[in-house]
Amino acid sequence: MANVLHDEVFMQRALILARETVALASPNPQVGCVLVKGGEIIAEGAHLYANRDHAEIAALKQAHERGVDPAGATAYVTLEPCSHHGRTGPCADALIKARISRAVIATQDPNPQVSGQGIAKLRAAGIEVTLGTLQQPARDLNDAFAHFIQHHRPFVTLKAALSVDGYLAPAQQTRTPNQPHWLTGSAARAEVQRLRHASDAILTGIGTVLADDPALTDRSGILGPGGQTRRRPLLRVVLDTHLRIPLNSQLVRTANSAGGDASDLLILTAPFTSPEKSEALRKAGAEVQTISEQDGHLSLPAALKILSERSILSLLLESGTHLNGAFLHQNLIDKAVLFYSETELGPQSLPFAEGIASPYRFQQSLHRITRALFGTDACITGYLHDPWPVP
Repeated sequence: MANVLHDEVFMQRALILARETVALASPNPQVGCVLVKGGEIIAEGAHLYANRDHAEIAALKQAHERGVDPAGATAYVTLEPCSHHGRTGPCADALIKARISRAVIATQDPNPQVSGQGIAKLRAAGIEVTLGTLQQPARDLNDAFAHFIQHHRPFVTLKAALSVDGYLAPAQQTRTPNQPHWLTGSAARAEVQRLRHASDAILTGIGTVLADDPALTDRSGILGPGGQTRRRPLLRVVLDTHLRIPLNSQLVRTANSAGGDASDLLILTAPFTSPEKSEALRKAGAEVQTISEQDGHLSLPAALKILSERSILSLLLESGTHLNGAFLHQNLIDKAVLFYSETELGPQSLPFAEGIASPYRFQQSLHRITRALFGTDACITGYLHDPWPVP
């Protein structure tokens, strides 16, 4: 029992290191590693995409810099050490060369082509392997990576703020144009910023842009271990069939405000739209790309394909009733995060999703549901698709 408790303590530290890499590891997974010898941590590391080194290599380098020999140590790793050559060499080989005596691994690699091979290498070298310590929290960190590596499509999370009676917003004729209608309080909105920070991209429709004039930026203020905010800017994506997005909208005015070579605003539109408007948007810093249509609307699978080609692993959907309904009816939502305020809007208000009677009924299709409170607002989180492979 003591070993199990000790394993969980050190794995918790490895998980903390992995969590600190949010928005800094993608499109690779978030991984932490802790090296323990004589019951003490001798070195630790985490994977930052820009630094190339995987967590295990970072920890071994830190041990070397400290003048500590890792031979005989136990390595606590949140994800199975890799067994193949990618941008770096196999981490399993590096651990074997360092002569560690034991590896405690939270979860296997979700890539079906390599899963289990790193573990097999370690065991073949005589290293004791313990698998499954704090597996679920380790997997939760890398849902998007696990989904993408298997399906080559972004992991899509639908976020919605709703009234207690299940509506998305007041009827359009009762609202002030170009102004957001806040249902939830500051604590829930801060949580939404954390969701944005953990996402590679955020997607909305032109209806939401015209109604709310959102900026859709990451205002979380979260900093990584080196003081960085993100490895790459949050990509803001707008589906706009007829290219109606105003040039003076917040989205266009803040295009590429994070700097870098590529725009952080991608507008997907139909092939027949105005070339003059497209050029004006490009001059303003936006990127405009045409995609195919499906039943008179922009093709959602085509949009997701474009994002996957850009190595967008995680996509947050913050949109209106039409897009919510379209994504759900096409079975393209993987996870849902629903915030409920205490406000009641009434039966003439906008539904949560077009064609779905009630979000409460929709919740019945979710699994692995968790509940939380943010101020006075309730939050229901659940999955429609398990991103991890079935053993």
